[in-house]
Parts: sequence; structure tokens; C-alpha cells
Amino acid sequence: MNKKFKLLSFFLIAGLTQIGSHLPEEGMFPLSEIHKVDLKAAGLMIDQNEVYNPNGVSLVDALVNVGGCTGSFVSEDGLIITNHHCAFSAVQLASTPENDYLNNGFVARTRAQEIEAKGLTCRITDSYEDVSDKVLGAAVNIEDPAKRLQVINTTMNNLAREAEKLDPTIKAEVSEMFIGKTYVLFRYKMIQDVRLVYIPNRQIGEFGGETDNWVWPRHTGDYSFMRAYVAKDGSAAKYSKDNVPYKPKKFLKVNPNGTNEEDFVFILGYPGRTFRHRPAAFIEYQEKYLLPYTANLFEFQNTMMENAGKNDKSINLKLATRIKRNANVMKNYRGKLSGLKGIDLVNQKRAEEKALNEFIQTDPSLQQKHGNLILNIDQIYNQINSDALRDLWFTQIYNASSLLNVARQINSFKASIEQQPVAQKESYFNQNIERVKASIQSIYDSYELDVDKIILRKMLNDASKFNAIQRVMPVYKITSKGSNGEALIQDFIHDTYQLSKLKDAKFVLSTLLKSSRSIAEYNDGLLNFEKEIAKQINDLKPEKDRREGVLNKLMADYVNVKAQFLKKDFVPDANSTLRLTYGHVRGYSPADANYMAPFTTIKGILEKGATGNPDFGYPGIIKTLWEAKDFGPFAKKDLNDVPVALLYNMDTTGGNSGSPILNAYGELIGVNFDRAYGATINDYAWNESYSRSIGVDIRYVLWAASKIDKADFLLKEMGVNINSSN
Repeated sequence: MNKKFKLLSFFLIAGLTQIGSHLPEEGMFPLSEIHKVDLKAAGLMIDQNEVYNPNGVSLVDALVNVGGCTGSFVSEDGLIITNHHCAFSAVQLASTPENDYLNNGFVARTRAQEIEAKGLTCRITDSYEDVSDKVLGAAVNIEDPAKRLQVINTTMNNLAREAEKLDPTIKAEVSEMFIGKTYVLFRYKMIQDVRLVYIPNRQIGEFGGETDNWVWPRHTGDYSFMRAYVAKDGSAAKYSKDNVPYKPKKFLKVNPNGTNEEDFVFILGYPGRTFRHRPAAFIEYQEKYLLPYTANLFEFQNTMMENAGKNDKSINLKLATRIKRNANVMKNYRGKLSGLKGIDLVNQKRAEEKALNEFIQTDPSLQQKHGNLILNIDQIYNQINSDALRDLWFTQIYNASSLLNVARQINSFKASIEQQPVAQKESYFNQNIERVKASIQSIYDSYELDVDKIILRKMLNDASKFNAIQRVMPVYKITSKGSNGEALIQDFIHDTYQLSKLKDAKFVLSTLLKSSRSIAEYNDGLLNFEKEIAKQINDLKPEKDRREGVLNKLMADYVNVKAQFLKKDFVPDANSTLRLTYGHVRGYSPADANYMAPFTTIKGILEKGATGNPDFGYPGIIKTLWEAKDFGPFAKKDLNDVPVALLYNMDTTGGNSGSPILNAYGELIGVNFDRAYGATINDYAWNESYSRSIGVDIRYVLWAASKIDKADFLLKEMGVNINSSN
């Protein structure tokens, strides 16, 4: 185990021992913490300043956040490598039944052939600054928890806007590193014009489908290439034929020789969110409510969407991105549930908090300040749990029903117009209409009428079964009219959808949104129903804000006391800011007498393909090339095959998709895309024994690009010599 992954145990420190009590320390290091890590001792062969240098150019300058994933520049002309699933939505939007890039893949052999990646932008970390004193100082004398949190959020927003005024070329954001404790202002360079360059055939990029998702061994070619474009003066600009390729400060060198077992490797990327510093009550809420509710709901949605697309290719393409996202979350959440129960994390946390509370009670000064800390945390979560299902329902309702989401956009825009002075209504409309249209169009891009009605019916039926404390009033208004609630809901949906013109995208975008007057004059049942939902959400907001405000302060105290107890500082949970993690290419044993080697090969693709499972379909050329041993310079000699995927013990989570896997010399040898099933629990706990991440080996990327898709021009752009050998 790497020295950074020290076992964290309240029991050892408290003089207690118990099997399964050890929890690992966070291994995702923000830029501000990298200097505290001795990467040279771990195996880094370059100067550590070459990884991150706040006073010069370094590897972090090659990193981008693209569409919620990570990507990295691999040429001086803005070429980006990331995951296939990170480009999936943009490829779906570019696809038609006639030009099915989603399934057939796409190669732009000239710059002019590169396709706009709709919905995707790039964000590059430019600099950061600790602003904790400014944020917390603004709220220092405020006792009311909801108002305190409001002031904190307002200050965060104001600091970001001030930074943007000082430098209009950047996008600024204040990120909360520790809840209620530390805040950092990040400045980002934005790129608005991103284009698709090379997308492999879906049978390569998504090989294994949901059968293999979150599973090792893996044989998925989860890679894609995009290009960043800017205006001729180098400024950010929306898609235009006049734009030119972006020239990054730094781009990664691609090493076609790959890596070997036990080699030192590290990842730079933008991991989403982890929750390792949260209390037992939070974990219990996840286990009892959020994870099972969301997984079950997404399973139902996907079944309905898949059925709708079975015999209609246009519907299949429309719903593909939504199905893929749902399926990924669903399996991830079920993996987390299995992991939480498997290590009994809730009870581990309870035992840790018991030891922590004993520490508090033995120190008079701590007892005076925090004597009821754990009790207060539990009490607030008891309140959260009392209406958890209703809260989750409100969280999901607009994702579940596309037309309700359209109604929300229209109602919100209408309300904003009404709030403007009479003389400014039209100018406000003109300034915002294109943004509103684009947002609504993106909803219609993944909308299908019959599916929408079925999913909404389930949502309303679910809400009708909540107890009186959790009553969803707009649904109760429907079901209280008779004894057969399900029939009443069915009739409501039938009548409302039949009369509503919101189901006609052309009418909404061209007629309804034509003017502020046309918006003001139009009304229908879906708009009214959405208003009622929005009203209840708004009515519940003060109590929700109060709870969040209380938790904000409690969690700051919780982390502070825990740090005193353990006599150490903590690396903050991941929060979509740039992080580093490191480790080794390494297999593992997920079960007794079951060792998983760290590399898979093309041979495994053929073996899986022979099972007959449709998720394991692959282009026939792969078998032809493999049988001819036509591996070019990309074979791994000890395997006598091209390595497809690799396994390593680095600490990753969502958002690390597309992160570059770098060797000891800072060279690109793979692209991260997944975790093993047991590592889905990484969001809550990390352990070297079961936490493994999965990447596509750069040798497979280069082999497929060269041999299958004849894209040698991309290898040349990346400086890869296809005539070399490893």
C-alpha cells in the first residue's frame, strides 16, 4: 500500500481494536496539497514541479474539464483525449438514422469534417486562492442557520463575480472544500467551441455494455478524441467556421509503450463528489433512502425507454444518452449499497463517533462547545429522514418527466418577465430568449411522448402512497376526488397531455416563445400542474434551508473536533476541483482464491464475443487482425497481444472519467474510465484491498485508431511513430 493511503482508525487512537474498523485517508489531493506529498519517494521520475508549478507551466495545464468529465490535451493544436461515454451525448445529438455516428463511429479526416460537440464546453484551471476568511468573516455574527448559509452562498457568488469583473476572460467559482470551514476561489479559462474528431464504433467504445459496467475484467475501448477551438485572437467563442484550434500551454506526451504491472502511475483529473468526512447519519440516509430510491426509479425508466426504442431507431437514438446515464447511476448505486452493507460502514461510523464523543466529554473546553455535537447531528438527520421520500420525489420529478421540465422552464421564464418593469419586459425577453430556447430544445432532444406519460404516471402513483406527513399536495388534489387514486391519475395524465400543446416542440419553440406577449397569454394544464409542484417546493424551502444551515455549522465543528482527536489535518472530499491521486498498476483478489490480473487483451474480446451475449458484439475486423497477429508496435511482449484495459489502485470517483493515466515520467499511458464493482463504495470509503480503478490502455487506443479506423494522421499529430517498437 502507498504511504499516502494510511489506515484511519478511531479505535486504534482510542486504544480500541475491532476487525473492520480501519478507514483509509482521502487520496485525492487538491492543488494546494500536492506539495505535501512526496511523489519522488513514491516513484515519480521527474521533478515534482513538473506536475504542478504555480509559477510556471506544468502537467496540470494540459488538463480540461469537459462536460463533467476530465480530458487532456495531446497535441499543440488543441486535440483532446477523453472517454467515449463522455462524448456520448454530443455524438447522439449529431447522429441521425442516416448518419448514425453513435453506433458506427466517426473519423474526421480533415479539420473541416470535425463536428460541433453540442452541449460540451471545456474548463481549464487557471489559478486558485483561499478565500475562507472572506466567506466565513461575512457570516461570523449571524446566529440564524438559514441566514448564515445564505450569506455564505451570497459571498461565494459575489467573490466569483468580482474575479470575473477583474478578468472578463475567465469563469470564476468558489468551491467549498470542507463544509462550513474552508473555501477556495478557482479561476477557469473557458472554451465554448468543442468539436468531435474521432469516435470509435460503439461496439468498441461501449463493448460489454451494462453487463460489464463497473466490472473487471474489462475490454472496453472507452476513448474518444475532440478538439478545442477559439476565436482568432485566442478568446473564447461559440462555434464558428472562423474559429481556430486552441493552443494549450501544455500538452501530454503519449507513450505508445504503455506500462507494466507494479509500475508507478498517477492521475490528474476533476473527481466529482466524495463523502468520507460525513457522519454515520449521513451514510444511513444514503443507504436507506437515496441509493435504493434512485436505483429503482432509474431501472423502471430504462425499461420503459428501452421498450419504446426496440422497433424505432429514431426513438432509440433520442433516448440513448438518458438510458446510458440512468444505467450507469443505477448499477453504481447498487454497488454502493452492496459495499456499504458489506463493510457495515454505518456501524463502523457509529463506533467511531462513540469514541469521538468520549474524547469530547473528557475535555472540559470541548465539552462546553461540542458536548451535544453527535446528538445534534443525529437529530437533524432524523428530521431529514422523516420526509426523505417526498424530498427525493421532488428532486427527481423534473428529470423524470420531460414535459414537466419544459413547463418549469416556461413558467420560470414567464415569472421572470412579469417581475420586470413594464418598460424593460421586452428587452429582458430579447436578452434571454435564445438561452431559454436552447435549454428547452435540449429537453426535447431526449423526449418521447408515450414514455413521458408512463414515467409521470409512476411518479404520481408513488407520491399518492406517501404518508400524510410527506404528502405531495398537487397529487393529493387529484387522488382526493375519489377512491380509486390510480384511475384518477391515469385520467388526469390522459386529459392533460391530450390538451397540452407542450408536447409539440415546434409549437413551443416557434409560436409560444415568439414574444413575451405569447408567453403571457398561453396557459394549459401542464403549466398549472407544474406551478403547484413549484409552489410546494418553494413552501418547503425555508425548512430545508434551515436544516442545511444547521448542518453546515455542525459539519465544520465535526471536522474540527475530529482533527483534534486524531491530531492531524484531512485532505478535503472531492468536489469537482482539480485533484491528483497516485498508486501502482496492480491486480487484486476480490474473493477467496480469485486473483484478477491487471491487464486484459484482445483475446478476451473474442472470448466474450463467443458467449453470444449481445453486449459482447464487436467489429469483425478485430478478429481478423488478431488471428493475423497484426498488432503493429502496440503489443505487450509478455502477453503477445495488445493490452485493452488496465487495473490500478488509485483513488478515483465520478468526474475522473477521461482522466489521463500518467507514468513516472508524466507520459500518457492510458485513460481512466471506471472502477471495479467493489470500488463503487469509494465515495464513502477507500481501501487498497478492494478499491481498484479501470482505464483503457493507450496501446489499444493507438492500435484501434491505426488498424481499425485508419486514423494514422491522429497518431502523427500526437507524435506517435507507428513504425517504432516497444
